[in-house]
Amino acid sequence: MSTTQEEFWRWHEYHHIMPNIKPADKDIITAGVDVGSVGSKAAVMVNGQAYSWGITRTGSNSPESAKKALNFALKDTDVDIGNIKYIVGTGYGRVNVPMANKAITEIACHAKGANFIWGPSVRTVLDVGGQDIKAIKIDETGRVVSFLMNDKCAAGTGRGMEVFADLLQVPIEEIGAMSLKVEKEPEPVSCTCVAFAKTEAIGLLRKGWSKEKVLAAYTRAMAVRMANLINRVNLEPELVVTGGQSKNVGIVSRIETILGVKCLPTPNWREGGLDPMAAGAFGAALLAKALYEKEQKIGE
Repeated sequence: MSTTQEEFWRWHEYHHIMPNIKPADKDIITAGVDVGSVGSKAAVMVNGQAYSWGITRTGSNSPESAKKALNFALKDTDVDIGNIKYIVGTGYGRVNVPMANKAITEIACHAKGANFIWGPSVRTVLDVGGQDIKAIKIDETGRVVSFLMNDKCAAGTGRGMEVFADLLQVPIEEIGAMSLKVEKEPEPVSCTCVAFAKTEAIGLLRKGWSKEKVLAAYTRAMAVRMANLINRVNLEPELVVTGGQSKNVGIVSRIETILGVKCLPTPNWREGGLDPMAAGAFGAALLAKALYEKEQKIGE
């Protein structure tokens, strides 16, 4: 009999290489390393095109998490860290990215990354991180126009969803689809504190609520909180979602219903499309290219 306890919160780490790009000596190779509170992401670009990226779990040590993410992104590529011209660190642990030439806020990097992934029509970006939520207004170039953040609480974020995955013993990557398997939307549960939400969920399960119904109530609560933040920043289509919860169809579809808009379609990251979870890293790598080119001009 196995004694191994399943970790329902644990999402899959992965990396991807774009097969059609072959780096050459004269190419401008840059990287972005986004050390978040839950996930660390790194992206490598060749002449401003996405070449490879890696998504890993953030550990207790930010510098080590940054190194792990970049090494993962470089795995099985034709590039090593010595070939990279410029690196930008971003995210929760951006000041602790030891190989970075510069640290830039994740707000600027997610704005640039969303513009890169979806194109110049994007105007509103909802970034759902491990411990906070950001609503960002951007222009056609990916420059930040304005933004708002929620309070520093894990409820309604990636970490809060991990807690629910373990509580209900549902793999975190299945929560979104499972939350939609209800005939009628239940009232939202508490979403201002993980501890309160967890207690309330346990009470509902004891009352006979199904796991699907509890998940629907919690994801609806998250969606309401996110929609309120978007409205406060003044929603302007087109809207996109970045960060780990961009993959949660239960949250994204409920946000669309509450706001009465459709998000731009999420790229098929499972088949090599650009991953919205790595938007901050893509944006950081693009900003790294601009900074490198600026340095070269100054040095001429």
